[in-house]
Amino acid sequence: MEKSEKGNGVAPATRSPMALMGSSRNENQEVNTSMRTAETMLRLVPMALGVAALVVMLKNSQSNDFGSVSYSDLGAFRYLVHANGICAGYSLLSAIIAAVPRPSTMPRAWTFFLLDQILTYIILGAAAVSTEVLYLANKGDSAITWSAACGTFAGFCHKATIAVVITFVAVLCYAVLSLVSSYRLFTKFDAPVNYPKLSQFIQATERVGWRLGRERSPESDDDNNKDGC
Repeated sequence: MEKSEKGNGVAPATRSPMALMGSSRNENQEVNTSMRTAETMLRLVPMALGVAALVVMLKNSQSNDFGSVSYSDLGAFRYLVHANGICAGYSLLSAIIAAVPRPSTMPRAWTFFLLDQILTYIILGAAAVSTEVLYLANKGDSAITWSAACGTFAGFCHKATIAVVITFVAVLCYAVLSLVSSYRLFTKFDAPVNYPKLSQFIQATERVGWRLGRERSPESDDDNNKDGC
């Protein structure tokens, strides 16, 4: 009896190259689909956070015996509202584009990378400026005789704090999106052509000038000798 079988099992049949290629394509499609779904959800999260911070701040106003205050009275809070609105709109648009199954091209990757970076800094600046205003509202500033206002308008400061905290969570989401878009860009596409640095250009210019000076030095020596005679 031939020893082609091990025990009672049958030797596995070899798979054809076409079958292997088909299975690898299916696996790649599944991976791309899962990554596209994850990116779409990640882009929808800051949209929800931006809308939440926007609504909280828009409804933030308080009136009492000492007066009234609203978010529109402070430029930092107005900037926070506008920044959250812009970021929420961009998140929705980018999520729709990311959900569409399209081949990744260099212009598309660069567009996502640049816009993610810009929106990250916009929302970060809004959160940072609003945090400074809240700090002054809670602590005051004796150097400019600015008293703390949160003792008088506690409800206003509480809602503003909630909006700022939500905005910082959105900043974290945008930071992750920036990392994802930069990784996708610089791993799939080659880096731009490296042009000579300024120092290398200066060194090359100095070498050329030094060589020209050496070539002209004998002529200048002959002229000096003629003048001396």
